[in-house]
Amino acid sequence: MAYRFLTSRVVPSSNRLTRRFLFIFTLSLSFTYLCYSLIFCSDTIMQSQSYEEHRCLLFQSKKLLQKSHYCALPVDAKGIRDATSNVGLTRQGPREARNQSRNLAASLGTLRSISAPERRANHTGTPKFGNKKLPNAIIVGVKKGGTRAVLEFIRVHPDVRAVGTEPHFFDRNYDRGLDWYRSLMPRTLDSQITMEKTPSYFVTREAPKRIHSMARDSKLIVVVRNPVTRAISDYTQTLSKKPDIPSFEALAFKNRTLGLVDTSWNAIRIGMYVLHLENWLQYFPLSQIHFVSGERLITDPAGELGRVQDFLGLKRIVTDKHFYFNKTKGFPCLKKPESSSLPRCLGKSKGRTHVQIDQDVIEQLRDFYRPYNIKFYEMVGQNFRWD
Repeated sequence: MAYRFLTSRVVPSSNRLTRRFLFIFTLSLSFTYLCYSLIFCSDTIMQSQSYEEHRCLLFQSKKLLQKSHYCALPVDAKGIRDATSNVGLTRQGPREARNQSRNLAASLGTLRSISAPERRANHTGTPKFGNKKLPNAIIVGVKKGGTRAVLEFIRVHPDVRAVGTEPHFFDRNYDRGLDWYRSLMPRTLDSQITMEKTPSYFVTREAPKRIHSMARDSKLIVVVRNPVTRAISDYTQTLSKKPDIPSFEALAFKNRTLGLVDTSWNAIRIGMYVLHLENWLQYFPLSQIHFVSGERLITDPAGELGRVQDFLGLKRIVTDKHFYFNKTKGFPCLKKPESSSLPRCLGKSKGRTHVQIDQDVIEQLRDFYRPYNIKFYEMVGQNFRWD
């Protein structure tokens, strides 16, 4: 029809040679159009097949790792099983088959190399931000002083990330090395502070030197409390675990009549703060040590946390609005966070009712601690009013 149209409209009176030329030209155009149509269709089919094979390859790889059945990959007539089994066994064959087998094996090897935690993170879609770093600040003491409360309260700050459990690296696990210690830390951004707390560091003689070797600019937090009250709290905790231990009086005194206090008992020895502090001052200046009052932490948690934030160089974000006083436990708790339906209080072991101790025993211990307390006040430049 094209030929007739052209011959009738364009050159109605053309000669024979002209008609032949137009016929060949029209035939060439038709053939060209046909070729382009075939190429386009073939390319579309190949792309579709390649996409399906790629999708099934991924699903089949997941199947091998997770035992999920999604689809069967048509690698050859015998399927994916033959393609994988032939790798390393077939010496000769089509180049495409060998390449496909190698690519499949490489894909499966890559998937197998992904660690379980990474697969779980990818599965949940939760990315990992930041890096694990050695702590910038450490709550080094003291036991039964209020260290857990300080840690939980300061963790509310968005620029603080802390280890929940006590690592005991600088007193019990130092031989495991800094890499092991770092592995325990949470991931933090460059703008965040990494923290941990282990109250026994304060009375461990090797701890100051070891922490100084790790980072001489470490910031140290010491939560102190009336040493007599602290000793009774320490004994109460031990008694809850070992009900058959001797009485508090029997452990606290070598000879109560003479007023000889047994300083070898750990519950008594910890409260001699000035002796332990002297060891720390051999390695760290006072400017790098912040003392938190365990008593004020109960009566004014926002004020104490404000000073902790100042010491750490943080903006005061943890304020009065974060706390309420729990009358049952006898100490402050964190108000309900946005991510939870319940307020956050410390565990059942906190706020335990103390064992009743004879008032004469308490007065004798106050007399014993008084000179140590006065020297401690002078050393740190702060009066905690324990007398």
